[in-house]
Amino acid sequence: MRWIGAGREAKDTEFLELVSSRTGHLYRSACLLTSGDTHYAEDLVQETLSRMYVLWRRSAWTGGRHRIDNPAAYAHTMMVRTFLAQQRRRSSGERPTGELPEPEGRESDSTLRLTLLDALGRMPAKDRAVLVLRYWEDRSVEETAEVLRSSSGAVRTRTTRALARIRALLGDSLAELAAR
Repeated sequence: MRWIGAGREAKDTEFLELVSSRTGHLYRSACLLTSGDTHYAEDLVQETLSRMYVLWRRSAWTGGRHRIDNPAAYAHTMMVRTFLAQQRRRSSGERPTGELPEPEGRESDSTLRLTLLDALGRMPAKDRAVLVLRYWEDRSVEETAEVLRSSSGAVRTRTTRALARIRALLGDSLAELAAR
């Protein structure tokens, strides 16, 4: 097998540029998906990027047969699908525990953030995914449906129900925390 040296190096450079520009956003989205479990979020981003790299390298060796038109969107889609697949495999009683580390210098919204993360953590994985995709990543119903491999109507229904669930979980505490 003959390696395409110059093409492979260019692809590696492109991949490193993608990683350096999108890792922060992937990590923030992963933190929301995992309800603030930073270790699980890091693992999720790492798995997503390693899968992307395999696909990326394969396209360099085959002359671009596996072209990715929008690598950033593809990475987010792959991360959400990886998260949902892992949630299906995890036992229903398995819950990560531990304290969330507080970043230095950010104390103003920590209680609100922790309350929201806790509420997200008590929701089903697909509800969390819908809320993160629709409201954190600001994706349309159609884009969310594509990522979740679902219909637009199902996404609208799940969004409505997920919002009702999170409101019920938060109760009056959200208004009190937001007023502080």
